Amino acid sequence: MSPTSPTTSPASAAFPGHGHVTFLGAGPGDPGLLTLRAVEALAGADVLIAEPEVLEVVRGHARAGVSTPELTVVDEASTTAGVPVLRDATNLVMEAARGGKRVVRAVTGDPGLDGNAGSEMLACAAEGIPFEVVPGVATAVGVPAYAGVPLRDAQGTDVRFVDARTADDRCWAEVGASDGTVVVSTSLDSVAAAAGELVAAGRKPDTPLTVTVAGTTTRQRTWTATLGTIAQVFKQGKVLPSPEGHRPAIAVVGERSAPAQRDQLAWFESKPLFGWRVLVPRTKEQAASLSDQLRSYGAVPHEVPTIAVEPPRTPQQMERAVKGLVTGRYEWIAFTSVNAVKAVREKFEEYGLDARAFAGIKVAAVGEQTAAALVDFGVKPDLVPSGEQSAAGLLEDWPPYDPVFDPIDRVFLPRADIATETLVAGLIELGWEVDDVTAYRTVRASPPPADTREAIKGGGFDAVLFTSSSTVRNLVGIAGKPHNVTVIACIGPATAKTAEEHGLRVDVLSPEPSVHKLAEALAEFGLRRRAAALEAGDPVTRPSERRPGARRRRTT
Repeated sequence: MSPTSPTTSPASAAFPGHGHVTFLGAGPGDPGLLTLRAVEALAGADVLIAEPEVLEVVRGHARAGVSTPELTVVDEASTTAGVPVLRDATNLVMEAARGGKRVVRAVTGDPGLDGNAGSEMLACAAEGIPFEVVPGVATAVGVPAYAGVPLRDAQGTDVRFVDARTADDRCWAEVGASDGTVVVSTSLDSVAAAAGELVAAGRKPDTPLTVTVAGTTTRQRTWTATLGTIAQVFKQGKVLPSPEGHRPAIAVVGERSAPAQRDQLAWFESKPLFGWRVLVPRTKEQAASLSDQLRSYGAVPHEVPTIAVEPPRTPQQMERAVKGLVTGRYEWIAFTSVNAVKAVREKFEEYGLDARAFAGIKVAAVGEQTAAALVDFGVKPDLVPSGEQSAAGLLEDWPPYDPVFDPIDRVFLPRADIATETLVAGLIELGWEVDDVTAYRTVRASPPPADTREAIKGGGFDAVLFTSSSTVRNLVGIAGKPHNVTVIACIGPATAKTAEEHGLRVDVLSPEPSVHKLAEALAEFGLRRRAAALEAGDPVTRPSERRPGARRRRTT
């Protein structure tokens, strides 16, 4: 029996008749760093209060109807100074809690290190409003971990945390006199000033230093220097001056923080597609698992539907076929796509049926995603191609009709209106009768927003994944042709041929007709490209960072 958390009981049960506030740490920026308790609290929230950047991290775990009141600026001077503004969060929290609501107040990092959260807790305590604290990964700890900068070594060392915005002379003097690791929370344009304070307080100018911005996100960037050279490194790299100089940064100072080993320890920034903007032109339902896989490689997927799925114009044929499933008309049903599974499932639900209606019927599926959709429906496929995941591959394994062993000679084939006749012809050749039924129609989706179209044509994407010939034709039709710096990845030879016919140069070809193998192939391409740059002594850049119009160099 697994242990239970003492905080998992609903707040309404623990404090009947009262509102309740959860002060929740959202971590440094990566949504994957939210704790299990944080996800539970977010799912039960009536009101979610957070700064916009924090709201972006936690919103996905809140229920659909959660209220998210906007925080407003109450201190204009702080805006002018370029520091985090004071907001009316306390009033919003108290008002919602007084109304009996379950409130989640989410902050960056950990609530215990957020001064404003501390004030809000005191306000709750003063009015007798029950609250709890859900710790989060502190920014000053999480960001160095993602930058590949350990704060201690095997010999051990003191670790000091300093907020440069509030540090006084005494604070700088103490950390300057120490030989421990110093983690400084600051802004990009204040790093050099903080380095100067440490040198003035006694730290040697050649003390190693790393600086990270946008830590734990795919926008993360890290620089390595020393206290004495960081200003010059920023100047030579044209990092500063910049209108984004106010961006929060974490600087790690100290001989034992191992910045010299970052080439071996920078696990996050060395992911094969780190920071790549990858266009995924598929229906939104189909894009989800592919996007998750791309994120695991460090990419930033951008889903653009190119195909919309609609019901057939005349539903009677589909209705008769589904009724035939129940009455024993078919020996087999063959699914060639996730959309076919979805169409049949929706008809089942319309008639009050479930997976039990498949009892006694053999089920075939083409492709791992189609099989997974069936399993999710409660149906385990009897036949999945052992070789090529296509209609041809399915036919290779499909048994011929045998009147001795097969009491029924009919196959139900729910599919798209534009599907090819390969499977139907092959099944008939094997002796089967086929009810070839249009289960859904595929139509071209609406054009994406103007900024997405511009990014596609202007080289704003690093790669695009084409999973069928129709996605090539439809994307070009609704958004234009991808720029020549964009890496083109295709799921198979037929898709690649269509891409080339549209004037695109194919860089990556999947070894198998699987979207996951296609994503793997793109990741391998990214690794080879990264290795080639490092071997040549060149900086590792994304394809979109190449000069527009420059001649593309293939990495083989």
